[in-house]
Amino acid sequence: MNDDSLRNNEFWRDKLSPQEYKVCREKGTDRAFTGEYWDTKVAGTYRCRCCATPLFKSDAKYDSGSGWPSFYQALDPLLIKENVDRSLGMERIEVVCAKCDCHLGHLFPDGPAPTGMRYCVNSSSITLDTEKSESE
Repeated sequence: MNDDSLRNNEFWRDKLSPQEYKVCREKGTDRAFTGEYWDTKVAGTYRCRCCATPLFKSDAKYDSGSGWPSFYQALDPLLIKENVDRSLGMERIEVVCAKCDCHLGHLFPDGPAPTGMRYCVNSSSITLDTEKSESE
């Protein structure tokens, strides 16, 4: 599968649930305090729901009070693309997976140290790959 097919919305139509498709491919938003990961504290790596690219580590996740999973840094900034979003009468920074253009959420400059940034991400856009202990 090449990157062009990963960016094609129709490729994903029958691979995602209707809610996942709306968020990931049509730039929708989960309702606050309803997504699968908004309050998860399990250790692991958060991956793109569409292409499984690793995007965030659980140790960068924090409770922003917003009702969405929030991270103060990406695993690798090159894996996330930033776009200007002027929808809804405001200007924000949209974040998408650099590999497949999956809409993740938005980036705000109101996060905690050490970065001061908040990646506000939709649960529908990510999956959690939990880490097993070395004894397992």
